[in-house]
Amino acid sequence: MGNPIPPVNSRLTPAKIRDSCIAKFDPPIAALVKASRLALRKRYPTAVELVYDNYNALAIGYGPNDRTSEAIFSLAVYPRVVHLYFLRGVELKDRNGLLEGSGNQGRFFRLASTSQLSEPQVQQLLDAAVANAKTPLPASGKGKTIIKSISAKQRSRSATAKTDSVSGQKVKRSSK
Repeated sequence: MGNPIPPVNSRLTPAKIRDSCIAKFDPPIAALVKASRLALRKRYPTAVELVYDNYNALAIGYGPNDRTSEAIFSLAVYPRVVHLYFLRGVELKDRNGLLEGSGNQGRFFRLASTSQLSEPQVQQLLDAAVANAKTPLPASGKGKTIIKSISAKQRSRSATAKTDSVSGQKVKRSSK
């Protein structure tokens, strides 16, 4: 349960650390995440990017500042799928029925292609989420990347590898 974030004087920038977290995934997922985060940064250049490389998934959140509680949406990255997650998604009017989830706050949809981020119904959800944010995104300036946590133990980021949940070591799949 560690938080092994490289020391401040490290030569690793937050962007390099974020990119190394993404690189752990199989190439198709990694490519989707890279392209999607670039599209989101272009659309919301003042947003602060919050990176959490947790046990089960990589989460890259976007919000007005470094407070997780004020993040607006995120990319939730798993070995086989990427979700665009809206932290206050229950408040959004989803006229097209894109959002999934039954929790009391969050909603998500499966992001199969970066081109989905350009679709009008997705842009409406993103814009509505930004408009509903507790704290608005800064009107000017440039966002930054902040590494919030990196778990010492993580499940495999590969869709083809199986990892022991206790040791974190790869194990061979048995053929049945």
